[in-house]
Amino acid sequence: YTPPGPLSDAVVQAVRDVSFAVDAGEVVAVLGPNGAGKTTTVEILEGYRERDGGTATVLGMDPAVGGTELRRRVGIVLQETGADPYLTVTEILTRHAEYYPAPRSVGEVVELVGLAEKADARVKALSGGQKRRLDVALGLIGDPELLFLDEPTTGLDPAARRQAWEV
Repeated sequence: YTPPGPLSDAVVQAVRDVSFAVDAGEVVAVLGPNGAGKTTTVEILEGYRERDGGTATVLGMDPAVGGTELRRRVGIVLQETGADPYLTVTEILTRHAEYYPAPRSVGEVVELVGLAEKADARVKALSGGQKRRLDVALGLIGDPELLFLDEPTTGLDPAARRQAWEV
């Protein structure tokens, strides 16, 4: 991966010689120090960043060309989601559910992530931990075959962190 933008003739190799496979039902964590290429690797696998070389296959597709078909089959929980602060939890999940061919029930997902009491609350009224739960809900609403989690428990209290891992 070569970062875009005005770089002199320098090329930054953010990722090199990475190889792994994940089987159905497995949970895999990508660990390493800041700048090790973890986010770059995951963005390549999600299809949001181009690679300069090598191959990648996600759910039998090259993520660089998987497009809508790949995105319908994966869920992504980013470090921060820019959810519209004026929508309610139910409204934003209902909107996102429309992007998928067979989404989970909004009520089921709200219950699953522990936001049932906040279903009608506007995003701007949620605490930081509740917003993280909403981020997880957004990743789950499409009933994905594969879920990418980018630091999903950051900002959660210990009890909420345990509940998130149980989900």
